Amino acid sequence: MNPWRLRLLTQLDTLGTVRAVAQAASLSPSSVSQQLAVLESETRTQLIERTGRRVRLTSAGLILARRARAILDHMDSVEAELLGFGEEPAGLVRLGAFQSAIHTLAVPAVTRLAREHPHLDVEVLQLEPHESMPALRGGDVDLIITTTDFDELPLGPDLDLVPLATDSILLVVPPGHPAAGRGAVDLAALADEAWAFDMPQSYMANLALRLCRQARFEPRVVCRFSNYMMALQHVEAGLSIALLPGLAVDRRYRVATSELATPVTRTITAAVRRGAPPRAAVRAVLDALRQPPDASLPAGTRPHRAQDVGSGGVTPS
Repeated sequence: MNPWRLRLLTQLDTLGTVRAVAQAASLSPSSVSQQLAVLESETRTQLIERTGRRVRLTSAGLILARRARAILDHMDSVEAELLGFGEEPAGLVRLGAFQSAIHTLAVPAVTRLAREHPHLDVEVLQLEPHESMPALRGGDVDLIITTTDFDELPLGPDLDLVPLATDSILLVVPPGHPAAGRGAVDLAALADEAWAFDMPQSYMANLALRLCRQARFEPRVVCRFSNYMMALQHVEAGLSIALLPGLAVDRRYRVATSELATPVTRTITAAVRRGAPPRAAVRAVLDALRQPPDASLPAGTRPHRAQDVGSGGVTPS
């Protein structure tokens, strides 16, 4: 069985359509279909069946897709061992991380790894939780930084977790705002304010809307940004206020933050696929993520130390 074709099959299981697999693999849909047909010939098994204009995996296809992930992970591990005989982390590790975790967790870890392990390459991809978990399960990334509080796509028993930090959700206002420096704030007192929100259906947009409605008001949203830096700039200019995770509050912007009267936190977690032990390169990235420099973490964000997750490295979900 050709490993490349196995990867296409796992992507079909994760993404659901040949067109989506073709886009992810930079191929035409007809090329993907042809390669999957060759894989059926190699295995002498029907792996795909048509339902109208769509295709789906047969029972045999589902079994092979799930087993193929472990096979591909094992091949990556063997390749890394051959590069350094398992002594020195080497090779490529693909790390998916949501926006606010990139500059506070991922970049410091990758910078440290570049000094300590010159044969290790880390590719960082910006992926929000609803994107990173399918990418991890499909083998497009080796590990992710996500949150266990994303209800729309819960973590399952097929993933192993390493807690990294606890992050508070903060009210962010311009420096001269009446709520600045008042301590814990009741959201109900801000019902008439102009709000900056994340994009619709994103983790923070859904959470901010839920918190406002729990305070018995519908927020007046005056802008939506997919980039926290733009939201901070809008707040800094006095045009809006926002609810943002502590990790997203960049010190370069002149804004004030306050805790909420009813505290809200999220758990920042690294995740890898469960199965064979992570290869040396992936373990090195996990270890680096577990030791972020405290100076890089904003107020309201508490890192988990090694003793928080035990000496075993990966903590089962």
